[in-house]
Order: sequence, then structure tokens, then C-alpha cells
Amino acid sequence: MAAVLERSFIEICGFERETLSRFREVTVNLGLSALPGGLKFPDSAGAFHYEESGKLLSVTSNRFIHWSTSGDTVQLVEQSLDTNLLNNAVKLRFTHCTVLPGGVSVQETLNNVLILISTNQSVHRLVLPHPTRMYRSELVTELHMQSIFTDVGKLSLQDPTHSAIIPSLAGQTGSPSTCTAWLSHQGEAHFALASPAGGIMVVTLPPHDTQGSVSMVELKRSSMMQRLSGWMPTAIRGEQSPADLALSLAVRELEEDSFIFALCQDHRLRMWSLREQACLLETDMLEYMPACKGVKRLSGQGHRLRLAFSSTTGLCLSVYLAVPQRGQFTVLQLVTTDNNRYSLEHISTLFTTQETLVDFQLTSTDIWGLWVDDTNTTVVKYINFEHNTAGQWNQVFVQPPPEEEVHIGVDQDPRETYLEVLFSPLRFTASAIVKALQIYRRGSERVTDVSWETLKKEVTVAVETELQSSVTEFEFSQEEYRQLQVEFWSKFYACCLQYQESLSMPLGLTVGHHTGLVCLLKKGLVSFLLPCFAVDHLYLSYDEYLFSEEETPIAEDPEVGRDVLQLVQCLRLVSDAVSGEMAYEMEKALEHLQSPERAAELILENMLSNDSDNVIEDIQNKLQDVRNPMAAMMVLLREMDLETDSEVAAEGPVTPAQSLNLRISLSQLYGSTSAVSVVCQAVCHMAVTRALFCRDLLLLQKLYLRFGDNVFLGGGAQLLQLQQDLIPRSSHLLSSYYLLKHISQTLASCVPMDIIDANLQHLTVLELSDTPAVSNSRSVLSPQTVVELFYQTVARKIIVSQIFCQQQSNSVLLWTHVISSVVSLLAQLLWPSNPGFQFPECLMANCQYTQLQEYVRLIGPWCQMNVGSCRFMLGQCYLANGEGQKALQCFQEAATEVEREEFLMRLTGTEDDEAASTPRLQYYNKVLRLLEDMGLPELVIQLASLAITEAVSDISSQAALWTRIFKHHLDLGHNSEAYEALTQNPDSSMQLDCLRQLVVVLCERSQLQDLVRFSYVNLHDEVVGIIESRARGLDLLAHNYYELLYAFQINRHNYRKAGTVMFELGMRLGREVRTRLGLQKQVNCYLAALNCLRLIRPEYAWIVRPASGAVYERPGASPKRNSDGEFSSEPVKRQVDILELKDLEKEYILSRSRLTLAQHHPPSAAIAGSASAVEMVALLVQAGLFDSALSLCQTFRLSLTPVFEGLAFKCIRLQFGGEETQNEAWSWLADNQLSSVVNTKESSATDEAWRLLASYLDRYPSSNGQHHRCVINKLLSHGTPLPDWLVKSYKAVDAASLLRLYLNFDLLEAAAELVLEYVDALLGRGHQYFGIERPLSATWTSVWLPYTSIDQLLQALAETQTNSGIYNKVRDKLDEYHELVDQTTKRRLLCR
Repeated sequence: MAAVLERSFIEICGFERETLSRFREVTVNLGLSALPGGLKFPDSAGAFHYEESGKLLSVTSNRFIHWSTSGDTVQLVEQSLDTNLLNNAVKLRFTHCTVLPGGVSVQETLNNVLILISTNQSVHRLVLPHPTRMYRSELVTELHMQSIFTDVGKLSLQDPTHSAIIPSLAGQTGSPSTCTAWLSHQGEAHFALASPAGGIMVVTLPPHDTQGSVSMVELKRSSMMQRLSGWMPTAIRGEQSPADLALSLAVRELEEDSFIFALCQDHRLRMWSLREQACLLETDMLEYMPACKGVKRLSGQGHRLRLAFSSTTGLCLSVYLAVPQRGQFTVLQLVTTDNNRYSLEHISTLFTTQETLVDFQLTSTDIWGLWVDDTNTTVVKYINFEHNTAGQWNQVFVQPPPEEEVHIGVDQDPRETYLEVLFSPLRFTASAIVKALQIYRRGSERVTDVSWETLKKEVTVAVETELQSSVTEFEFSQEEYRQLQVEFWSKFYACCLQYQESLSMPLGLTVGHHTGLVCLLKKGLVSFLLPCFAVDHLYLSYDEYLFSEEETPIAEDPEVGRDVLQLVQCLRLVSDAVSGEMAYEMEKALEHLQSPERAAELILENMLSNDSDNVIEDIQNKLQDVRNPMAAMMVLLREMDLETDSEVAAEGPVTPAQSLNLRISLSQLYGSTSAVSVVCQAVCHMAVTRALFCRDLLLLQKLYLRFGDNVFLGGGAQLLQLQQDLIPRSSHLLSSYYLLKHISQTLASCVPMDIIDANLQHLTVLELSDTPAVSNSRSVLSPQTVVELFYQTVARKIIVSQIFCQQQSNSVLLWTHVISSVVSLLAQLLWPSNPGFQFPECLMANCQYTQLQEYVRLIGPWCQMNVGSCRFMLGQCYLANGEGQKALQCFQEAATEVEREEFLMRLTGTEDDEAASTPRLQYYNKVLRLLEDMGLPELVIQLASLAITEAVSDISSQAALWTRIFKHHLDLGHNSEAYEALTQNPDSSMQLDCLRQLVVVLCERSQLQDLVRFSYVNLHDEVVGIIESRARGLDLLAHNYYELLYAFQINRHNYRKAGTVMFELGMRLGREVRTRLGLQKQVNCYLAALNCLRLIRPEYAWIVRPASGAVYERPGASPKRNSDGEFSSEPVKRQVDILELKDLEKEYILSRSRLTLAQHHPPSAAIAGSASAVEMVALLVQAGLFDSALSLCQTFRLSLTPVFEGLAFKCIRLQFGGEETQNEAWSWLADNQLSSVVNTKESSATDEAWRLLASYLDRYPSSNGQHHRCVINKLLSHGTPLPDWLVKSYKAVDAASLLRLYLNFDLLEAAAELVLEYVDALLGRGHQYFGIERPLSATWTSVWLPYTSIDQLLQALAETQTNSGIYNKVRDKLDEYHELVDQTTKRRLLCR
């Protein structure tokens, strides 16, 4: 840790971040009227530090109240360095009253905080709850806490318990000039007021929780003391001299008495006892002033008095005597003598030449003074009044005001330059900019509560509008426009300067007695004084101090120490010689990553050429006094180098001594917005100072090289060391501090929630989302620099853990020690050459991509630490900005450092994938996941292809990478590349998975041409198996895997397999898709299968069909169990049918008939899908599709009888049906092909049906007239008369069968008529009608009669009386036939 020199402090301003005032206004009106004369007091300020502000476990740790007064107003603010306090600011306005100097006092009790306020006409007491009483639990874990001022608006401040009016005493005019207030042990509030005519009035309010009246006591020099009870005087007051007028009052309670110290206009210090109401001590302060001639005649209006009490020194007083050109501080100690007498013992007298003292504070060891010099510049010094023999005041380096002029380079835009300066976190408060903007707009509109970015836009618009309104010419050159910009922006800048100067006017100084916290209280802000590091102290010291330095803590050897001081004096000369233009050249070189050494040479050339004041000669003379410049430079470089050997631990060890309370307190320490701002601005100030230091040191080293042996006593060896070692180190430090300066002034960007969520998802992919860099809570105030963001979210916990890892809970929070450690450790965490990488991680986690990109750019050329990690971060930035190729390049460059850098090792160390055998492969896997999460498949493919070269000997990693490449090629539609990646995969299991995915995806995309054309070397069976499995396992209509498999086999000329596929599809369609569409596809499938088999030689034209009941065994299917849950002992045996071409043709015709049926009668589709040929015949007949039915019967060699019977039945229905039946018949009649169409008015549907029947009987003859017989049988069974054409045709085929049919249905007359005709035909009369070639004759073959049937007829006729005539006719005809037969027989015999 850098050496801290507590002989100097540096001021760090805690600028407020709100654009509007946060004060809540409360008006107190007691009905008073303003006093005549209008006496005004200067603005003042003060502060109160809680008793336990230095205790770590206290609610009030690092907590204080500060106030400022102006006229009738008191502004009170409660501030904490640990937590943000809500509702912490209040503005009290006392109508027609003026707040007195010293008129605000804050006291605390166990339960309350009391604020005592004195005005020229009234006194007031505010009773507020103590912070320890506002929380029930001691554990306060909130990031925000309520202030004690939260409920101040609920107080009735006009009530007598809170306020009282000061009565005007008889004979006195005017108002008190100063005052002080305190709280007694009994709880009474005392207000000591300096009477305008001399003496002191003490107004007392009773305790706030008891009833009582207000009393007043007047203390005066006369022996008689007058008391005033109530508000009425009871005695005549003595004469008072104006010399007794008290200029400054202070009070201290000792031994149950209140001692009031008054420093009066006559330079005397008086001590009054309130209990005895007497003056116990009076001292002429001029006795302590040497050469005090003429001082007595001065009024001493600027005299001040302060008290300090400690257990070791007792009560000390410090009196400031305001004498022109030689002000004096006198420190006295109150000593008690015998008989309760008091005296003052002189401790120290200190002198100062400053003109105007604003305020000073006395501690138990030091005096802190605040002055304003002739140029209105703030001056702060402090001194130890006990151990300071030389009377040397210690320096405090106050914050300089912003530069009066802004330097604009020729390559810079005036507007951007001015905006950068105005909105830098270190120069202007928001209030100054807002007020300047309102004035610049001439009060046209008020600035509402806007964000920092909005305010910047409004300022830009205001200045640009003013510029445009002033332009009268329409055309002017670019240079003229640039001059106009500079003019108007400088005007606004000057306005901001005025308001910033007003807000920075110092009003007071406060020193925390418990923590050592020192603050400057200014009109518009509060600044903090931090201990100055030794090297910064040397560079910042004023000349008179620097030349009087004799030793420095950065060098143990006195000789080296003197050389260091001499060297720093030379650096001061160099710094003064560097012009603003040259300083800008160095800044530009650092920003543009040019060599600082080259820039230093250019500056040196400029200094040498413009050395009109012989500065270089002075430097050369001074350098000759440095005995060992190498050692001095090395000491300075070592002191400024923040590089550490090891990384700062992320979390310190939790020791047993650290209780939960302690850990919670540490988690909040220095966590408020104020503390964040102060710490980070301290780092920024350090970086700015040391960057200048390094710049000047580099210039001085270049001067050494130029002077050579003229100033070097050591000669060439030292010059070589200077050139090869020290100058590069100085250049490196300059770049490092410039980087710290840059990031300390770079504002963080506000990030939308959707980007934050997306970034968190990406970090989760990288398994970095649990690192402390991820911020769940952002500061509500804006702006915020990236360093503040880093400190708030990450660094503070690390730093506090480091500092307090071994601390006990009772340790005191000493401001000087703790803040120095915090600033130093934060700078180390930010130092780019340290191994820690938390800062870039934090920027990445909080989506600060632009800032992170600039950070990596700035450290690129010269920083050799975490090179790979920075490339990785830069890749992240490019990804966020949509520059994928650049990101990929960065990720590749980072891969080389995976095994050497902690961040990258942590990135790969959480990899769970055992397939990645090397850290580099683990790294690639992480990046690939990130790219996949961000949806960048092209980059995934490129990086995975690169990673494969790293995994030459790792088969599993190669397989995983090829699988990734395959997946993303497939997603992108790069089918050929996906297939190529699939074939390269060395893992057969993964290869099969990829193959399955390729098939499925290309099918879903209907990119079947690609799928079929791939060669599938050594994968043919797997492809077929995958497609078959998909085909058999998915819905037939939703997916076309069978068609794909068919095309696949056809493309490879496997026609039999293709036919098998189509036949299987047809079978499944018949079973599963019983719709017209399914039947249509089934027909097409069978037709395709037929075509395939016809392309094969006949001996191979067959396929295998699984028998009914067989199951398809899909690859990967789970084993089947029986009803008991046991595995089946034997697999199901297949029964195989061989189907040849003729069998397929049968199936095709059957399926076509099903389709025909479904087309004519859609409801039948559900039934027809799985119907057999016999069933289909019945269905077709039922639907009237007789042609199809007959064709089906012929194909499957089925009887035609059902067809003829069905048609006969339809004829019967038509014969007896009505008009509706006739109309319906035309539809099915049209579906059958008639031999000749008769479409006349005489032709009816019945006639057409009979004609169709007749045509079928002619077209499909049968042996023995079977078809006629079944038709006639059907007609007769329904009692339908036989058409003549049917009888005629059947007679010619089988008259005997017709006779039997007549007999079966008792048609005796028709049977008798048939017998008569048949016998006549045999006898030669009409034989051609019965199919008889020749009648009965001796020369032809024999003829016959169906005697059995004729006998049955005769028997039936004989049994009925009504048919006797018919019987006789038949009998006679038979006799005639028999006679002729007898004759013919005889003739035949004779012929033999």
C-alpha cells in the first residue's frame, strides 16, 4: 500500500447528483413582525457527529448532520457514508426572523435528537427520534434507511413546547449578535444570546416531555444580578458598556453547572456560571499577543472562540484574534484551583497571515482553519498545537475551480468538448448547470426534474438555439461557424462558472471527534478531506512548503530522500514549462495509443525552442544537485506503481470473531451514494495527479538523456539504465494512470431491462451469473461513472473484506486510516497490470459494452496482463453490437491464453462436460454455448470447425463438435454441408441421431430431393430403417415417409423394395384411413407397386406380405410384456405370404372397386376399406354398381349369382315402386354400361333395369342357365310375373328347370302350357324356341321329356277339379307324343 503522509490532506467534493433541490420546506410563523434596521448576518454552516459515529456496529456509524443558515432559513441535511438516507433534507423558514450566528445546535440523548435554533426574535427546539430508536432490530440490512427528518413535517413547530419568543428588554434596542445553545443534564434547553448592549441573556425551555414555563436570566458584570421570571423584568438593570458585547459564545457543562465562555469586543474572555449567575473568570487575550500595540483600539469583530474536551487534556479553548496581516490562535486549558476557582493555562500560540477567517475547529490535538484570501480562493490548513515547534501549518489541497477557459484542439468539436467538461463528474454540480440554463434561457421556462442525459440535451438545444437566432447570414465558412460555436459555448460555460463559484463558497468546517472525518461545508455542497498519499503530497505541495521539506516517508535513506525532494522540485519546474497546447498533445497521444515517449520528445523539442525564460537552464542547474537520480527515480516509480504480486481476494476469510452483526455492518460500510462518489473521485484525483507526475517525470528523463554527462555523475551505465528501464517504466505508468483517469470520468450507460435480462441469460450460459460482478441493484441517482458502478457492485465488498478480515467488532472507524486503505485498494483493483479482472467483468455484467470496448482499446498496446481475458471481453462487446465476425476473431485470440489467466480458467473450470478433455476445448464449448444462446449459427459452425483441429486425439469431443456443426448447418438449410458433417462424425450413435434428425427435418421442410440424392455410403440400411420406423410410427396423412422411401428405393433402382413399400402403404391405408382420399391413395399405391414389379424379370416379380396379425418391430421399441407384466418368452412368429404379380393385380382391382363404391356412395368408405372381395360384391350390388361387381367376381372367380339376384330384386322394386323409386334408379342405372341406350319417352327406369338384366344374362352365360334360374327364382319368390323375354330365353336354355320352377311356385297353368309347348317342340312345332336342334325323328338322336316333373304336374292337376281341362290337354298331348315315339322307334329298328 502506498505511503500516506498525514501532514497534508486533499479535498474531494461529493457533488450531488439530483438536478432539483431535494429539500422539504417547513415554515414556522409565530406572528412576529420584522425588526427595524434590517440587520443581516453572514451565511454560516455547521455539523453534528453522532456519539457512536465511529462504532462499526452502530446504526449511526459514519453518520452526521450538517446545516447551513442564510437569512431566515436553516437547511438541515442528515448524511451517512454507509447507507442512503431517505427524506434526509429539510428547509426551515422562520417568518420575519433572522437566524443568528451560531444559532443552530444539535444534541443527542438516548431516545432523541434535539435541534436548537436561535433567531433574533425567537428560540426553537425540534425533538426528533434517535436513529437507534427508529429500528426495532439492531440488524439493519436495507440499502436505504429513513432519516430522522422523515416526520419533521408532522411537528407543530409553533407550539410552546417547540418555540418561544424572546422579549425585548427595557431600554434595549436591536437584536442579539451571536448565540449558543445546549441541553442540560435535566433535559432543559438553554439558549445563550449575546445582548446588543453587552452581557448575556439565557432563555431556558423546560424539558420537552414535562410541563413548565419558559424562563430567562440575564448575566452582566455588576455585582447585583437581576432575575426575570416569566417575561417581566423585576429590577432595574445596570449600565452596560458596548465593550462587553459578546462576539463569540461557547458553552460546556462541567460538574452539574453550565459554563458560558464569551469572547467580547474588548478582547477579553469571560467565563460565566449559569448556576451561580456570576462571572468566574476574565482574561485579557491581548496578554497572549506579542507586539499588541494599537490592537486595543480595534473592535475585534472577527474574533472567534471554540472549545474542545477530551478525557486526557480536559477542556481546551482556542481563541482566534482577528488582527490584520497577523491573525493569532491562542490555545488555553481550563484549570481548576482550590476553593473552586478557575484559571486558564496557556498551551500554545499559533500565527497565520491569512486575511479572512471563515471558520475554525478545535480538536484535542489540532486546529483546523478555513480562510478566504484576497482572490476569493478557499484556503484550509491545520496544525498540531502541542507538538509543533516550527509553527508550520500543514497543507490541505483544496479542489481548484474549473478552468476559466476550455482548451479546444484543432481536431475537436467545440460542442462536444464543452459538453464533456460541463458534464464531467468532477467539475460542475447539477444545480450550477440548471441555474445557468435558466438564466441563459432568460427565465422563459423552468427546468423540471430531469435526468442527467436529458439535461445535457436541453443545454445543447439552448446553446444551439441561441447560436442560430444570432446568425444573420445564410452562408459562412466552416471556420466561421466553429468560431461562433466557441463564442456561444464559452458564454454558457462562463455562466456555469459563476454559479459553481457561488455554490462552492465555503461557509464552515467540521471535524468528527470520534472518526477524524473532516468536511468543508459549502453553500451548495459538502466536500471531504482525505489524507494525501506521500507521492501526491510531493507533487501538489506549494513551493514554500516543498523547499522547506527535509524528509519524505517514501525513502528510508536520508540521502535518497533529499534526492527525491530535489527531483520533485525539478519536476515542478518542468510542469510549469509545459504549455496547455503541449499538455493536450500528450493527452491526444495517449488517447490515440501513440507512444508517450515519442510525445514527450515532441514536447521537449517545443520547450527547448520556446525557452525564453531559461527554464531549461534552471532545470539543468537544479539537476546537478541530485546526487543519485537513478535511485530517486526508482523510489518514485516504485511508489506510484500499484502492481501487486497476487490478486486481491474476492472475499476475505470469515473469521470466528466476525459475528452476523459485524458482517452485516461491513456489508454496508462506505456503501452510500456519498461515500461511493467520494471514494471514486479520490481515485480519479489520484490518477489525474499521478498522470501529470509521470508525464513530467518522463519529460525530465528525456532531458537527462539530452544533457547526458553534463548532469550525470555516473556516466554511460546510468544513461543506459535510464533509457532501457526507467523510461519504459515511466511510460507504462503514464499509460496506466491515464487509463484510471479515463475510466474514473467515464459515465455508465442506462441499460433497458430487456438487455439486462438477455445479458443475464448469456452470463448464465457462461456460468458466470453467480459472480459478484452481477449487480441486482443500481443506484437510483444518475449519473454514475463506471468506477462508481464497479465500486458499488463489486469492489466495496472485496475491499472491506480485505481491511476488516481480522478486525474485532469494537474497532473504531478512523476516517484517515480506512479511507486511505479503501482508495488504495480500489486503485489496485483497477490497476490494469494486476492479475485481478473484476473491473472488466463488472462492465460486462452490467452491459457497459461501449465503455468496456474503450477500456480494452486503451490497454491493448502496452498491457501484457489478462490479454486473453480482454480479447474475450472485446468479443462479448462485439456480440452485443451485432459484429459477429469480429467477436469470433477475438474469441479465437483469447483461446491461446486459456491455461494462463485466472478469469479464463474460471470460465472453463465450471465445465461439467466430461467430453472436453483440455481447457481449450472446454473454453470452446462455453463460447459455442454462448453463440448458440445468442442465435448465431454461422459463428458456431466456424468456431466448432476450428475447435475440431484442437480435438485431434479426442474422439468424443470431435463427435460432439461435428454434431454441433451438423445441427446448425441443418438449421440454416445447408443440407449438403449438414450431410457432410454427419458423415464426418466418428461416433456411430451420434451419427445415427444426426441421420434421424436429417431425415425428419428434410421431410418436414419437403426438401425430399436433397434427402434422396445423398449417397449415404455405409449408411444405406440405417436410412431405410429410420424412414421405415418413422413411416410406421406416424400418421399416414400428416407425413409422407412412405412416398419418401419409395422415391429413395426407385432412385437406387430397388424396384421390388419400392413395390413392397407401396404395397405396405396401401395395406395400412385400407386399415387406418377409411376415407375416399385414403382409398384413392390405396389405388395409387397398388398401381405403383404393380408398375415396380412389372419392371423386374418375372422370376423376381414378387413381394412378401406379413400375415394378418403380425406386428411391425420398430428399431428402439421397448420389449413387449404379457398380461402378467412378464417379458414374452418368445417373439411373435411371422407367417409370410408371397405375393406375385397376379396377386397384386387382384388387390389393385379390389381396391379400385372400393374406391368406385366410395365415389358413388361416400358413407360406404368406412366399411369398404377392409372389406373382402365377397363382401365388396355385396356392397357394390347394394349400391347398384353391377358392372364393378361383375368385374370383381370374374377377377376373384366368384359366383355371379349374388349380382343377378341383386339386379333382379332392384327390377322387382322398380316394378312395384312409385315415382321416387323410379327417379332414384336412374342414378345407379347410369353407373352401369348398357349395350345400347334407349332414351325415349316410352322407356322407363323399370324398362332400363330389365334391359340391363337381359344384357347381363346374354353377356355372362352360365352352364344349365344358372343365372336365369336364380333370376326367375328371385322374381317368382316375390310374386313378380316373369317377363316374356326371360321365359323365352330360359326355355331355350333349360326348359326342364323352368318347369320345375313353375311347379315349385304352384304355377300349374304356366307349367301345363310349358309342357304343351315343349311337347309340340319335340314333335317339330317350334323346336327352335327350346334350343332343340331337330325334333323327334328316326334319323336323329333321341329326345327326352322331364317325366318326373310332368308326372308331378299331372298329379297336381288331377287333384284339382278346376284344372281338369288342362289336365286332359296335357294328357292328350302326352299320348300324342308317346304314339309318335312308338312309331319312330319302330322305324328306327326297321332301319337297322
